Amino acid sequence: MKSTSGSAGAQKKKMQGYVGFSNYPNQVHRRSVKRGFNFTLMVVGESGIGKSTLINTLFDSKIFSDREEMPPSAEPIKGVDVTSMSADIQETGVKLRLTVVDTPGFGDSINNEDAWQPILENIESRFDAYLAQENRVNRSKISDNRIDAVIYFIKPTGHCLRAIDIEFMKRLHTKVNLIPIVAKADTLTAREMEQFKAKILADINYHGIQIFKPVSDEFDDPETVADNREILSKIPFAVIGSEKHVERPDGSQVRGRRYPWGIIEVENEHHNDFIKLRQMLLRTHMEELKDSTDMVLYENYRTQKLLSMGHVQDNNVFREFNPLVQLEEERRAHEAKMQKMEAEMTAVFQQKVQEKESKLKQSEEELYARHKEMKTVLEKQRAELEEKKKRAEATARPITPMEQHATKGKKKNIFSGF
Repeated sequence: MKSTSGSAGAQKKKMQGYVGFSNYPNQVHRRSVKRGFNFTLMVVGESGIGKSTLINTLFDSKIFSDREEMPPSAEPIKGVDVTSMSADIQETGVKLRLTVVDTPGFGDSINNEDAWQPILENIESRFDAYLAQENRVNRSKISDNRIDAVIYFIKPTGHCLRAIDIEFMKRLHTKVNLIPIVAKADTLTAREMEQFKAKILADINYHGIQIFKPVSDEFDDPETVADNREILSKIPFAVIGSEKHVERPDGSQVRGRRYPWGIIEVENEHHNDFIKLRQMLLRTHMEELKDSTDMVLYENYRTQKLLSMGHVQDNNVFREFNPLVQLEEERRAHEAKMQKMEAEMTAVFQQKVQEKESKLKQSEEELYARHKEMKTVLEKQRAELEEKKKRAEATARPITPMEQHATKGKKKNIFSGF
């Protein structure tokens, strides 16, 4: 092996011969085919808009059985009911466990306020069930019934999205992969459908609604990029469904609808977008839908759920360990600690110096005041003494010679008596 990169971390190596790990995708393919696949699809729309017909047409199977017509005297369904049905289908040896979740009653009431609530609760309950299985001690058998995609049927009004359409998609776009479609596309002309699609996309962008869109990356070949671009140009898909086959003028049988003016073919890209919807949903982006549900939508819900329960994550746990990076982090932490200690010591020293200078200044002021006071007292005493001296000199007179002689005589008489 020869190194082709000298950068830190994982290095790219060039193999000199065949080792065998390039066969790993084939191993995954064999195991996946042996186990089979699961796919859970939810359909939401008003009654009679064509949900059952479209699902049966998509999978070319009788997923939904024919419903019996309700007698006029029967009471209509109150509220929204969430039901699911599963079917095991097989195509060229590949087994698929398909679960279709239906929502009868949605949009059928006069007051459709909170009509999306039972659907939202059902989606979140599936997330909660999966989270509970993940937290079990024994996780050998985890049943995944999370919703992988929601096909939302928009009524072909030709105007714009209704309030119930906007509110439903705003409530659920962070929980599921939304795929909006315009049902019964044969009720609008091509020009009307083009204008209607533009209005729908404008409403979706204005309200910040996230819908599933195929994304290309640098690993995709030019053909895949072109297919994704073409699929993206058809969103929202304008589709028709039909389980019946009609005969064309050339005698061939096609799935479609016959009208007095002609035939609408389900699998004709010039008539509707059914082919592009099936291509994205089943042929090219089924795994991407499942990955988006598992790694984006569910992870976001799981994070919010655990945080609301008081769980806190330590980001230092399970991170990649690099000794050089750790040493660098420790060095920076030590330098920061020393700088902090130095700043604290400098602050303490400056505070002590300021306190000492303040005390010295105060002592100096006190000494100066005492010196001034003592000087004042001494000056006062000196002034008093000078005043006394002057008074004493002013009152004293000189002694005459006769007085001095008389004084001496008195002294002699005093001693003569002895």
